[in-house]
Amino acid sequence: MTTINALTKARALTLPSREASLQRDISVSHFWNNNRNLLENAWAEWEIENKDNLLVPDETLLAPNLRQAVNEAWKNPEKENAVADLWEEIIPNVYSAQFFDPERLADFRNYLEAVVNSQIPKRAPYGIQLNRYGMMLDPRSEGFLAAPNFQNFYHDIMNRYMRPIARLLLGTYGYDSQTFGFSIQYNPDKDKDLKPHTDASAATLNININLPDEEFTGSQVDFHDNTTGLTVQTTFGSGKAIIHTGNVPHATHPIISGQRSNLVVWLYGDRMQIPRGGSSSYGIFNDSSTSIDARENVTAHQRWSIPNNPKDNSAPF
Repeated sequence: MTTINALTKARALTLPSREASLQRDISVSHFWNNNRNLLENAWAEWEIENKDNLLVPDETLLAPNLRQAVNEAWKNPEKENAVADLWEEIIPNVYSAQFFDPERLADFRNYLEAVVNSQIPKRAPYGIQLNRYGMMLDPRSEGFLAAPNFQNFYHDIMNRYMRPIARLLLGTYGYDSQTFGFSIQYNPDKDKDLKPHTDASAATLNININLPDEEFTGSQVDFHDNTTGLTVQTTFGSGKAIIHTGNVPHATHPIISGQRSNLVVWLYGDRMQIPRGGSSSYGIFNDSSTSIDARENVTAHQRWSIPNNPKDNSAPF
């Protein structure tokens, strides 16, 4: 097979039915695994074919103050407090900050529209109704978005931004060698809400990629504070992100009008390990009286480092 034929062949594939996908029929897994190499070649060919009019996603899409603070911390980890200062605590182990530059979101959304219109098969997260922006992002997932330039951007977000920030705010060091990600769009007539749940992650980063003028009603997110028993409600602004430990119970209210598009990325340890009993006691900026174990002694230089663990094949869904 030559790469010149991969794009045509990928577009000619017959996808598994919606019903088979929602039921996670074994034939669906076979389809994605049997066509993995073809699809990866097709994405590479698609980028080459569209290189003159296709965005190359990179960190210039992110909020300038976050980008500057993160880059300074990579040069000198002792300056990491400037990164922490950008994040507002909602409840313990739940923080919010501007992640994408709202002025650049249109560029990124145009890129995603090109991805959707590529006619290359993509797998939506199991359980959603195959909405327009629903797709898997990580190479561990079947049918993931394998465009090489996107993958470079995705891994930069995970390695240079999410992992050290999660270590800084949530204390997830040692449980963050593996990555996972997907995108989803909330719609009043399709995937409109999420029931109360926790994530199978040490840390979750949820980023709203709505444009500034893409308004919606409803779709508030509830976070339950296990220490007080109170539930705090928050909303996503354009380009805003919420980072939290996976064990924090949360739920999404039904969206009433408009649409909300999000990127959701996770960190966890090898073989999907997360801190025993949850990670809520590990945050270095947590003022609770809960005892903190040896992770309290993690240094700034350790937080601003990339683990060399090999990627495993464990995927939550």
